Amino acid sequence: MSYELKTVFASLPQMERGVSKVIGGDPKGNNFLYTNGKSVIIRNIDNPAIADIYTEHPHPVLVAKYAPSGFYIASGDVSGKIRIWDTTQKEHLLKYEYQPFSGKIKDIAWTEDSKRIAVVGEGREKYGAVFLWDSGSSVGEITGHNKIINSVDIKQTRPYRLVTGSDDNSTAFFEGPPFKFKFTMSVSADHGRFVNCVRFSPDGNRFATASADGQIFLYDGKTGEKVAALGGSKAHEGGVYAVSWSADSSHLISASGDKTVKLWDVASNVAVTTFHMGTDVLDQQLGCLWQKDHLLSISLSGYINYLDRNNPSRPLRVVKGHSKSIHCVTVHRNEGRSYIYSGSNDGHINILSPGCTTGVNDEFSGKGHSNLVSEMVVDEGGQLVTCSMDDTIRYTNLTKKDASDLVKMDVQPKCVAVGGGGYALAVCIGQLVLLKDKKKCFTLDNLEFQPEAGALHPGGGTAAVGGSDGKVYLYSIQGNTLKADGKTLEVSGPITDLVYSNDGAFLAVSDEKKVVTVFAVADGYALKNEFYGHHAKVVCLAWSPDNEHFASGGMDMMVFLWTVSDADKRVKIPDAHRLHHISSLAWLDEHTLVTTSHDASIKQWTVKF
Repeated sequence: MSYELKTVFASLPQMERGVSKVIGGDPKGNNFLYTNGKSVIIRNIDNPAIADIYTEHPHPVLVAKYAPSGFYIASGDVSGKIRIWDTTQKEHLLKYEYQPFSGKIKDIAWTEDSKRIAVVGEGREKYGAVFLWDSGSSVGEITGHNKIINSVDIKQTRPYRLVTGSDDNSTAFFEGPPFKFKFTMSVSADHGRFVNCVRFSPDGNRFATASADGQIFLYDGKTGEKVAALGGSKAHEGGVYAVSWSADSSHLISASGDKTVKLWDVASNVAVTTFHMGTDVLDQQLGCLWQKDHLLSISLSGYINYLDRNNPSRPLRVVKGHSKSIHCVTVHRNEGRSYIYSGSNDGHINILSPGCTTGVNDEFSGKGHSNLVSEMVVDEGGQLVTCSMDDTIRYTNLTKKDASDLVKMDVQPKCVAVGGGGYALAVCIGQLVLLKDKKKCFTLDNLEFQPEAGALHPGGGTAAVGGSDGKVYLYSIQGNTLKADGKTLEVSGPITDLVYSNDGAFLAVSDEKKVVTVFAVADGYALKNEFYGHHAKVVCLAWSPDNEHFASGGMDMMVFLWTVSDADKRVKIPDAHRLHHISSLAWLDEHTLVTTSHDASIKQWTVKF
């Protein structure tokens, strides 16, 4: 028995309204990178389905940048730690770790020889530092600002120059090394609001500053003298959050809160192309990157847009996915193709087609959930049934991809299960609700236990409900009612999940005491086996299509693959998701397992028994 990680469907960048997002580019032009929570995500720019995740920071990471050599990446977190790590090895070995100041690191810049690093942000005593990458020794001082510094860049040609942009509405200019403060571009003459981004052109002749006042100014890269204001009095109608230069320094792109990205011809000072990204608030553009022939921008939604110069109204590609914790996953085969459906704590449901070489992501049209999606299953009619903390259960037609039918619950549903005959069971706080054909048909209140999870037997007729008292309660479905059988099954502790095998022969139950118990249904729910191995609470279960094996995921970040007939025959996947517990599992086929976690990524594993 063995396993192998086949694919990582990485999370999107974590976005915050009104805060620019730095996207780093690989100097060879092959990859781009960004951050989400404690992860740094590296993606192939030609095929963003190829991804790698660095997870060694103990605190949320805000920025990561490649060294010009391409061999190392420097990443900075909210505590002020900067880690410099290797890009050539799969393990990403740590080379150095420094703490230039205590507080958020918001931007990083390297000198072209990959020997010096500048970091800026929100320190307590200072807002920036410049040091040698291999010793941490200071090579100058970043002064001249009295508020948070949002952005820094270093001229990539000698003589070196360094520039910073701050919340004090000013830009500071430095000469070096060692870098010394030269002067500040005065507030009255230039930007009237926060400076969000500063970037030198690759040839070093110019640098651009972008501000929340909608203006972009160009300065001489060597002297710091103002050269022009792009677009005259205003470059954008909204705040400008990021700029990125073309490799030949003749053009740049700018991303704005007015929901557009503009492509500027620097010499003639005109916007050659305006990319209109939408009308919703989530279409605000907070980051951009010009990498080889690719023009990328990042929306407030976290979506990564590949801009099309020939068709400004429609991106070439939009990389969708999750930017928040994923709570549930299910799979379904439709028209000969497999799909993975996942739901996150912002109510977003994502559609992933793993067979497609580009790992296409999509979403449903229509109004979806407005809060955390806690459970999802596909019923016999090919509808996705989801329950959410917005106190609703939704039925979504998977062919039309339209979230249409909605059932309002009296109390918050925790999970939902489906069975034959159009039945569904919603397990709510202190309540069980039986649904038939998308309508509530029976409610059971005043329970003697607190229900936590539920399952419907595939053959119909039976509902199993797990309680916080460590017991499984069995009910008969009689017409439109639920009737207690008076039969209970006992497990080791409070129940977290329970699932019938696809053929209905077994019921697997997981509990908080780290045990999975399997009962044989045909033998009157006699105990078949108990499975031990997890180091912490077991959270979720999923049966393989072969009904011989099942998977369990726990708070210990481990996934176990079990054989029903032999509790000792198992496969352990340690650190399946490095930073968070396993939140949900599903089988694409009997040799492919899908796992999700609060790291907002989806992983696909190949399993051999």
